[in-house]
Amino acid sequence: MLTDTSKSKNARVVPLDAREVELTDGFWKSVRDVVFSATVPQLEKMFDSADISHVVENFRICAGESKGDFAGTVFGDGDFYKWLEAAMYCAVMENNYDLFDRIEKYIDLVGRAQREDGYISTKQIIGEMNHSGLGRMGDINDFEVYNFGHLMTAAALYYRLTQRTSLLDIASKAADYLDSMYRDAEEKDQVQTAVCPSHYMGLIELYRAVGDKKYLLLAEKAIKLRDSVKNGLDDNQDRLPLKQHRKIIGHAVRANYLYAGLADLYLEEGGDEYLEVLNSVWDDLMRHKIYITGGCGALYNGASPYGNFFKQQLVHQAYGYDYQLPNVTAYNETCANVGLVMWAYRMFMIEPKVEYFDVIERVMLNTNLAALSLDGIKFFYENMLERIKKPGFDPVWPLHRTEYITSYCCPPNLARNLAQSSEYLYAVRDDSIYVGMYAASNAHIKLSSGMETELKCETSYPYDGTIIFTFENVKNETCADLMLRIPSWAKSGKIKVTDARGVEKITEITSDMTGHYYKVFLEKPSDSAVEIVFDMPVRYTVGHDRIEECRGRVCLERGPLVYCMEEGDAGSAELKDVFLPVNERFFVEKHVDILGRDILKIEGKVKILKGDENKSGSLYRELPEVRFEDQTVCFIPYFAWDNRGEDKDMRTYFPLYYGG
Repeated sequence: MLTDTSKSKNARVVPLDAREVELTDGFWKSVRDVVFSATVPQLEKMFDSADISHVVENFRICAGESKGDFAGTVFGDGDFYKWLEAAMYCAVMENNYDLFDRIEKYIDLVGRAQREDGYISTKQIIGEMNHSGLGRMGDINDFEVYNFGHLMTAAALYYRLTQRTSLLDIASKAADYLDSMYRDAEEKDQVQTAVCPSHYMGLIELYRAVGDKKYLLLAEKAIKLRDSVKNGLDDNQDRLPLKQHRKIIGHAVRANYLYAGLADLYLEEGGDEYLEVLNSVWDDLMRHKIYITGGCGALYNGASPYGNFFKQQLVHQAYGYDYQLPNVTAYNETCANVGLVMWAYRMFMIEPKVEYFDVIERVMLNTNLAALSLDGIKFFYENMLERIKKPGFDPVWPLHRTEYITSYCCPPNLARNLAQSSEYLYAVRDDSIYVGMYAASNAHIKLSSGMETELKCETSYPYDGTIIFTFENVKNETCADLMLRIPSWAKSGKIKVTDARGVEKITEITSDMTGHYYKVFLEKPSDSAVEIVFDMPVRYTVGHDRIEECRGRVCLERGPLVYCMEEGDAGSAELKDVFLPVNERFFVEKHVDILGRDILKIEGKVKILKGDENKSGSLYRELPEVRFEDQTVCFIPYFAWDNRGEDKDMRTYFPLYYGG
């Protein structure tokens, strides 16, 4: 969920509303078209099926429309609310009145399932109806508050997009129930930490939607009460008081939701101690624990870095230790990656620095898109960086995308993230326009000076580095600043500004400009044009020498995209035998069609290792005589892998060839 910070006192910039930005052509429009036409209907089918997910059926039982027992996941309610967010965007952006009608029917169903006191979590309600003895708020792993939080977020979004209050009324009652619950827990000193705390963001979004400060105060109380938890766990980030947090630890989804919520609280209330927490933990993640694809949460199960041998705690979906970034077993749950985008976005609202949108773009273009098939109907739960068909162990999740995953939290989370992609393009502050992600678009922008304009962006980014901005339909014209994001990967290029007098000013992009915003002052925007050309050579990227599985290897990148190789892209050679020449880099770019999508692949000449077959499968052996042969291979964007057949090995990192 994006966030409306227009009235937040500590927001440095304010994002444009989705209704003010139209994706007109190119890459991101094609992504969102697939999400709207395929992913949103696919998810609705899965949620509406009593035989597959049972999610909507649980609501029907609670509302008295059906009979039966609870089935499915305990967090299914919240996942359904995430789908509602994606569906809302689709209905609004496409004026889809049939979808609006279905959304309202679902909202009516949720309202009839809700209890009079505001409580709404289907597992517990059905337990009460069937007299199973199941109680409310007894087990944090029942995800009740998580479900509440996603309800609030969806309700605030629906109100922001449509001014409809149908879901807002339900969410407000649920928030009032939480208020009563927290007061009771505080009085009895029985505070629990809610896992995957979506309700921090949800409560603050509810406050922003209706303006009632009790919801902000409730969010503040919920965050402060974390420090009252007895026997806290690193898995939930509550073993240490929140203001002492300096490292990213524990369950990755829970961590990212926590710090996104804390950033929301800072945007409203300030607090230097909280800001120090946010900056320190963010820095630890960026320096030690994030993948080249933007994926995070490397381990299915890991040990807490805050303990010694006798105090370590088992952590699920763990951030793990510094530089602990395996490739074959990389977990990188999609929900964690979506959570990172939400957190980074809020950090940008606090301070508009390029690094935050660099992360957003890296995650969105690489690991998040990789979690969805190119046709929009199949999903990854985890996002590995290397696939081996026969890894020698039973993977927790399928090695290829599937239409339905037992833990169906990631598909709707991803759907809302990609559906909302147009809101990641621009933000404003006073008379400055900040560019986030680059995409072909038309944006309606109002500045504090009173000027209104349509900002037009023409580009084939991320495949091409040329981006052109022009201003149309300008009213109440004044001067303005266009703040251009120079990504950290962009080492060269040029910026050409044509002013009202037709005078061209060309600025060469140099390495000291990368990772910063470049301000273009426009005296008369209506007669000005700004053209950026980022050079996009294919480049080798190396990891820190303490990342063991990447030592001596490189990853291929071009612009903001990470590339990989699938089995068959190296002819008959196995991926393990592909070496990249360190001094000779000959690459050709070609557009290909994969599942109806335009994909830019890279062809190049590499070295293939011959003579090291290890037919005996020995764990250790003397190095045999080997030779290398030239071979032309191709690489595809990481997001496009696993779309050309299920049983293919895949690799992102390759050893270097240092020979002549």
